[in-house]
Amino acid sequence: MEPGRAQSLCPEKKLEIYRFRGLPNVYLHLNAFITDFTITDQNVESIVASGRARWKIENENNNTLKTKGYHLEHNFGHGKQHLSSLLAAMNILAFLCHTFLFFTDERYRLIRRELVTRQTFFEDLRALTRYLLFPNWEALLDFMMRGLEIGPYAKPG
Repeated sequence: MEPGRAQSLCPEKKLEIYRFRGLPNVYLHLNAFITDFTITDQNVESIVASGRARWKIENENNNTLKTKGYHLEHNFGHGKQHLSSLLAAMNILAFLCHTFLFFTDERYRLIRRELVTRQTFFEDLRALTRYLLFPNWEALLDFMMRGLEIGPYAKPG
């Protein structure tokens, strides 16, 4: 295969399977992928770049779900029918909620910046809610900010 060129590995099929090799004297990345786009020498580089960006997003999200306190690597193979799918969906929903909170709730953002890892944040939440009853989410965040001395409870100076 010529450097910087796409080569169809399955031209007789409707789906196109391509391999792309980078240019000489440039970091070599050899990848294969399947797409229903018609790939030409003119569009192959942008399609490859888009595919790699999508892979990066998926890989980073999966890494977060597996290693940052969501325990998605756990085999949820319990129950007789759909419990494993339900538990995995609840994990992904929790991840979505936490991501949404980070973008929309200043108090949550302050606490997450102070408790840098998600795992630390989850451990603190677990400990607090195990022993204390909070009337609502805002009261819990207020309690945490007071204890961490951040936001409106930051020490002057």
